[in-house]
Amino acid sequence: MRKSVPFVMLLGCFALLPNFATAQQGDAMIGFGTLMAPGADPCNTITFTCAEKGGLYMNLGADVILHRRIGFGFDATWKAGQGSYGGPGGQPFRPILFDFNGVYQPKMGKKAGLDLMGGIGWQTTRFYGYTPTSNCVYFGACYNSSNHFLVDFGAGIRYYAWGHVFVRPEVRYYKVFNNTSDFTSGNLVHVGASIGYTIGPD
Repeated sequence: MRKSVPFVMLLGCFALLPNFATAQQGDAMIGFGTLMAPGADPCNTITFTCAEKGGLYMNLGADVILHRRIGFGFDATWKAGQGSYGGPGGQPFRPILFDFNGVYQPKMGKKAGLDLMGGIGWQTTRFYGYTPTSNCVYFGACYNSSNHFLVDFGAGIRYYAWGHVFVRPEVRYYKVFNNTSDFTSGNLVHVGASIGYTIGPD
């Protein structure tokens, strides 16, 4: 993965810091899962369109919960390995999804809670090539990006397994606008699980 994803995550965390003074709690998470979408699994070697699904996806996230269990958060999800666009031997690519969400965390008991989130963001799909441009040679940015606005909503069940450490199976729906310029559908579902840590009362 390129350096820009951790950099954006770091900026997001710094943006959340001023709110910790009035926050009831803050959470940080790392997870994994996969992406599901309509369309045939193999890339179409005639039209060179692919279904944006399958493979391992990693995600990083953080949130700040303020009053009445309501807050906001930021997440980044990316394909861990490069896909092959256009079938075997095709152009390498990697989708990355960023989203800013409102978050609601009602409690379900002493050690469990529900995470509900929804918001907006964008998807950037990097198509890697080897054209010796100045950005490629000097900065390692040997790719072109296709960017699209998205809306998302999702839910997860958090369970505190040990102290402030929790596990959270989760599902999230993304509507990526104009995504059919690159893939077979703009309707994406991410399923996975995260491990996280709560700062403040759980």
